[in-house]
Amino acid sequence: MSTADDSGTDRQIDANPTVIVAVLAFSGVVAALMHTVIIPVIPQLPGLLNASAADTAWAITATLLAAAVSVPMMGRLGDMFGKRRMLLVCFALLVAGSFVCAVATDVLTLIVGRSLQGLSAGVIPLGISIMRDVLPSKKLPGAVATMSSSLGVGGALGLPIAALIAEYSSWHVLFWTSGALGIVAAGLVILVVPESNIRTGGTFDFGGALSLSVTLITLLLVISKGGSWGWTSQTTMVLAIVFVLAFVLWVWWELRVPGPLVDLRVSVRPQVLFTNMASIVVGFAMFAMSLVFPQVLQLPAATGYGLEKSMLVAGLAMAPSGIMMMMISPVSAWITTTRGPKTTLMCGAVGMAVGYGGGVLFMHSLWQLVLISMIIGVGVGLAYGAMPALIMGAVPTSETGAANSFNTLMRSLGTSSASAIAGVILAQMTMSLGSVTVPTENAFRIVMASGAGAALVAFGIAWFIPKFGAASADLEVNGTDPHKSDLDEDSMSSAG
Repeated sequence: MSTADDSGTDRQIDANPTVIVAVLAFSGVVAALMHTVIIPVIPQLPGLLNASAADTAWAITATLLAAAVSVPMMGRLGDMFGKRRMLLVCFALLVAGSFVCAVATDVLTLIVGRSLQGLSAGVIPLGISIMRDVLPSKKLPGAVATMSSSLGVGGALGLPIAALIAEYSSWHVLFWTSGALGIVAAGLVILVVPESNIRTGGTFDFGGALSLSVTLITLLLVISKGGSWGWTSQTTMVLAIVFVLAFVLWVWWELRVPGPLVDLRVSVRPQVLFTNMASIVVGFAMFAMSLVFPQVLQLPAATGYGLEKSMLVAGLAMAPSGIMMMMISPVSAWITTTRGPKTTLMCGAVGMAVGYGGGVLFMHSLWQLVLISMIIGVGVGLAYGAMPALIMGAVPTSETGAANSFNTLMRSLGTSSASAIAGVILAQMTMSLGSVTVPTENAFRIVMASGAGAALVAFGIAWFIPKFGAASADLEVNGTDPHKSDLDEDSMSSAG
């Protein structure tokens, strides 16, 4: 059947909208699992693959780099050739990468497989863009909030699931399982999710893709490896210089080429610019918890603060935060519909700040950490549900794939920065425990305080997001400038 949204745009619905949302959210969870599936076996990989710890660490770095390169490209290709089609391409890469990892017996093969898995990172922004194209307007705020939260849900639930499999089976089973989940998700997408008929046309911006890839790879290498290489080492400094040059070249190119990979003229609009800035800081705040809680839970009690739990228990303790991200989605949608996504984002930032503030003071028992993680999860769920709504309320319909993908990339930069900065803090503030060096309790408190500070910065940035268009989670502009719309703020609030 076909239905028309509030702006008159026809949207083709081939299945129950609720079923479409469920399938896309499940797809997002499966994609997010790829980031945590390997974490339980990282300490054992050097022995399993007969490689150094520095080499096996690339199993995580390669995924990060591949995702950074893939996300903006998949978004643009989705706008050009079909978002559902590119979603299926992402799952093909995910399945291929999982099966390569499943048969890996050396570190190089594992890195290749993990890179292929990273190339599937466009699933969530593509899914959000599909929702805008095919769902009725009244369903969109809740659907977007649910899809956005799937990133956190997959990350939180993936850890205990992966720990359970790794503890009672071969590590290869982790990847056979992820490949099977990818096949199931792809099959459901084929059966349920309709293709959007909205296309941008034009040609693919290869120059922009190449210059942006170099920019992102060099930046992320500096962020993720600068600590181990040395922040003033020759390698780090050369990469930093290449990053600056590549970034300048990318901006110059994108402002001159027709049909750019990322429309920078749209990206500097206040609503888009401040949302992307807030996304970086929210990504930082979200990931700080993941760097602190598992370590505190697993460190020995002899430290004076460690809870001496197993990896499985630590993973299970993190799971409620993911559940809260999903459960808060209806609340996020309600706030977005009634008050606008700007308010939702600010509420999420406050929630994260409160959670991290509690974490600075209370890290002495399992129940305290679970409660704090749940509070932070509520904040993350609200914030993540608001950001796509803000982006889609400010860009043409034909550019939602690219715009959402770029916003997802900004969140990833935030999480990468959190890992690097927290790593420096935890490496500098240490204590001796027998023959082992571990971070001090104050080091973890400082990381938690950094998370609270980042959340407050996100609140401050969100304050400057213009109210105009903020309440429209589904402003259909059909290729026109949304800021030229004659809709007033109240009518847009009702449209959300």
